[in-house]
Amino acid sequence: MKAFRAIRRGVKDTVDAIAAGSFGNDFKGSPLEIVLAAITEQKQVFEGAAHPFYWKPKLRIPDIYENVQNQQKFGAFLNACLNATREDQVLDEMSRLAEANIKGLGPSVATIVYFLHPTLVPPFNTAIVNGFNALFNTKQKLGSWQSYLSMRETIVQANARHRSLLSKDLGAFAGLLFELGSGRLIIQNNADDVLKDLQEKAEKAAARRHSQVIEEQKEESEHTQVQHMLIKIGRALKYQVFVARNDRHRSCHDEAFSQLTIEQLPALDVPSEVMDTISLIDVLWIDPQTSTIACAFEVEKSTSIYSGILRMKDLARSIPSQSCHYYLVAPNKRQQEVMAQISRPAFRGDAADLSLGYLPFDILRQHCDALCMLGENHSVLKKIAQFST
Repeated sequence: MKAFRAIRRGVKDTVDAIAAGSFGNDFKGSPLEIVLAAITEQKQVFEGAAHPFYWKPKLRIPDIYENVQNQQKFGAFLNACLNATREDQVLDEMSRLAEANIKGLGPSVATIVYFLHPTLVPPFNTAIVNGFNALFNTKQKLGSWQSYLSMRETIVQANARHRSLLSKDLGAFAGLLFELGSGRLIIQNNADDVLKDLQEKAEKAAARRHSQVIEEQKEESEHTQVQHMLIKIGRALKYQVFVARNDRHRSCHDEAFSQLTIEQLPALDVPSEVMDTISLIDVLWIDPQTSTIACAFEVEKSTSIYSGILRMKDLARSIPSQSCHYYLVAPNKRQQEVMAQISRPAFRGDAADLSLGYLPFDILRQHCDALCMLGENHSVLKKIAQFST
């Protein structure tokens, strides 16, 4: 839920950069890289979503980095999809982009559009195509716009037919196809033939998934502990504390977050969709005197640092008149990664404007009690935080 609005904002930045002529001639360092990085950290289905957009100089693909006209067509497509409100508008834009025949720019673009219109456009990759062919007994091609549009129509119809069992979000159906295409699910009709070839692969996948679940549980526990420390420090500094609304049910050291934090954010002069985004920030400190956000914290245990910075940018743009301080809280081992991302050209100006700092887990844990006892306000965090120079 956090990702959709941040990715939408990143697409808008990409459109603006193309219009201003500052997009660049490489994927690296472009605002499009930021968008795809945020997408690829959203579950395994999107793991390779960035690959089709890497600039391959020898092949001159995708031809949106050196060819200005193609770049502008791509920007116009993204802008039209951003502003589209109807299904036919999105499909028309896809047809126009397909007709432009930009070398190397195929239906992988649909994965970006999915995050703009999740109920209209399913994402697209090799495993999804393989799963579709297995489920519907077809031979759709990976790089063909015609194949994608045909697939999309079938997916929409099948999703509507089984609406009581499936989500309105077409990403759920795509997830099913991904499971089939990657061999994690087997269609009963040809199970005997497939099982022999996939048994060893399935056993390895099951073991890998088990390890992932255990690791996810550990990460979730540490994430909760860090949130608890931030709640504890914020309360000690006399701030009201708001925790992400989907985390209020959590507890740590027998202390329920719902008992330690305020249930609702103060009224902010922002649209309802922006308020929804703000309410998913991991921890917010609220100044009780002014009812403004004093500090915002995103805890990034293993997820993309890009995503955390995008959410901070999104919040800052939504409340430009408020003097809010922003922190990424991450493990000590991610220090170089965090500082490198804060220093990226695509973020450097915004990061400075945001007063964006890095708080290492271990340092926060080590000084938690001292911050509670000796701190007077949020400025005490600057004694342990790191900032880009």
